[in-house]
Amino acid sequence: MTIRFAASWIVVLLVAGVVRPASVMAETYELDRGYSATLPTGLKLGAVPGIAFDSKGGLVVSHRGPRPILVYDADGKLLQMFGDDELTAVHGTRVDADDNIWVTDYKNHTAIKFSPAGKVLLLLGKRDVAGKDETTFNRPTDVAVAANGDLFVSDGYGNSRIVKFTKEGKFIKAWGVKGKGEGQLNLPHCVQFDAQGLLHVADRENNRVQVFDQEGAFVRSYGGFAPFGLFIGPDQTLFVADGRANKCLHVSLTGKLLSEWGTKGTEPGQFLMPHAIAIDRAGKVYVGDIDGHRLQRFIRRE
Repeated sequence: MTIRFAASWIVVLLVAGVVRPASVMAETYELDRGYSATLPTGLKLGAVPGIAFDSKGGLVVSHRGPRPILVYDADGKLLQMFGDDELTAVHGTRVDADDNIWVTDYKNHTAIKFSPAGKVLLLLGKRDVAGKDETTFNRPTDVAVAANGDLFVSDGYGNSRIVKFTKEGKFIKAWGVKGKGEGQLNLPHCVQFDAQGLLHVADRENNRVQVFDQEGAFVRSYGGFAPFGLFIGPDQTLFVADGRANKCLHVSLTGKLLSEWGTKGTEPGQFLMPHAIAIDRAGKVYVGDIDGHRLQRFIRRE
């Protein structure tokens, strides 16, 4: 009788959602309460739309405030601050294989390549000119750099397209129109390559990720979340910042849910429009908030 009674209560708890079998959700992420990004006296962190890591484990943070690009070494020491003269409203932020920093500006319609020290190396688009041709964007959101150096810009808020360039910035092609169908886009918000060279596009307003080859051919899609931020880890799984649901997800590259965490709020560990997400070499997850004006770090617990 005791065994049957205990078993029946386990069934009730599982159905109620109080207890989850380990096979359903084996990992969780907890806030690292001891972490905070070092800032110089007088500088406050604004909205954090972009974060990335360089090859040495250094952290690049973009925020909407003075000194919009902050560069840290692997030990958390602040090395560089720059971008006031070039940037109006930072958005996507990536680091390429040579540790150059790519930042899109969704208000002045540009995508800029900086050296690690902040020197402008290449500018795509025309500053303060919105358009839809080979030389202009309309509120671009992110940049992905292919293994051969080709550049892929998600031209998201105004144009709902992906634009491909050579590494020198010469236009190659563009694809995408606004819509809900296969291969159509509604606010391509960020872009990431997987190890096979396929481009994962955060089709934000369609609540999905669409996957394309480098010529723009549709491969597959997966979703059920609003992808504000994407980061593909070295194990070829995907971390997602869902700014609409105020949570983060860890999924496979076909969309299988591995973990999710977060709720809306101002308390530590909660989110107010998470927008940027990236993991460091130790697997710690960094999340940047837009409305919360903060950068938080999470540690995986089994």
